[in-house]
This record gives sequence, structure tokens and C-alpha cells, in this order.
Amino acid sequence: MEPQAGKVRALTQSAQLKTQIRACTLCSDRFAKTASKHKPRPVVWFRSSARLLIAGQAPGARVHASGRPFTDPSGDRLREWLGVDEQVFYDKDRVAIVPMAFCFPGYNDRKADLPPPPVCGKIWHHQVMGALDQVELTVLVGGYAHKYHMGAKGTVTQTVAGWRDHAPELFTLPHPSWRNTAWLKKNPWFEAELLPALRTRVKEVLYD
Repeated sequence: MEPQAGKVRALTQSAQLKTQIRACTLCSDRFAKTASKHKPRPVVWFRSSARLLIAGQAPGARVHASGRPFTDPSGDRLREWLGVDEQVFYDKDRVAIVPMAFCFPGYNDRKADLPPPPVCGKIWHHQVMGALDQVELTVLVGGYAHKYHMGAKGTVTQTVAGWRDHAPELFTLPHPSWRNTAWLKKNPWFEAELLPALRTRVKEVLYD
């Protein structure tokens, strides 16, 4: 097969997969029973040409409303960590954003975020990862993502502190939520050592 024909075929298959995911309603009953009582709205953000994969946990309420990943203060912090602006961050040709669950899982009775439903990973993830065959750098965001993608057994601090064991192809980050501001203050090595290395690698993958 000619390279150009193979590229077109990959793009077509990727587009078909995204259409299927966007139409998914497998969790309708599950979401209806949450405190938020919301309907499924898969947030799908990838193309087969992406070189950077951001593998997160699940969309929050604001992302559920906007239909774009990380359109919240956590996204602002994550973009700062990566050293990219919104234009680059949302460039699907270069950046794929694939959470463990494509839909907002909802709130429990205490208004806390529910964990990502495992059914999403079982149904869709192997297909999505198979479509992303150009990825050179994977960034795992949050403890759920650490456990899901690399089978991490320790705490988030232990997993992130061991970032050198997986770099430069893989970086592990805490969730960029404001709730982790205290964690950042307790672990100054994260901003002093990990982030400069991450930004250098992001620049190599996306710009060089």
C-alpha cells in the first residue's frame, strides 16, 4: 500500500471510530442514577496523526458543558505544565486527549466526582490506542490514569517521583486540580525538576 493511501485509510478509520464513540449511550442508566442525573456526552479529541497523547481520567462538569477537554482551571494549569498555549493544546493533528472515560461520570450524593466507569475502557480504549500509532510522548494525568495505563501500585507521589524511570517516552503527573496546590508546595522537586524535562520533551515532539 502506498504511504499516502495508508494515511488516508488511517484517517478514515479514525473518523469512523470517533463517530461511534460520540454516539455511545452505554452509560445512560448509570448516569441517570447519579446526583447530577445527566445524559451521556462523550468528549472525543484525537486524530491518528497525534504525536502527544494526554491520557487523563474523565471529563468534569465544565467539560461536559463545553464539549472540549480541559476547559477549566485544571486545563490552564496543565497547559502551563506542558509549556503550550491553547492553540497548540487543541490542535488535534498534534495532540490527542484521551481520558479513561469519555463522558462526565457525574456526582455522588456529596457532590464529589464519581470515578470513571470501567466500561468505557473495555469497549473503546483498545481501538483508540490502536488508531494512535504516531504517538511519541504519553502524559498520564492523575492517579486513576497511572493505575489504568501502567498498573501503578504506589501513591500518586511515589509514581510521579519515579518519572525518570519512564521518561522521555512517558511522564506521570498529578491531577492539575486546584485541590493539589498543597501537594505542589510539599513537593517542590515537581516544578524544579520534572516540569523542565517535560517541557523540553514536549517541544521536541511538537515543534522540532
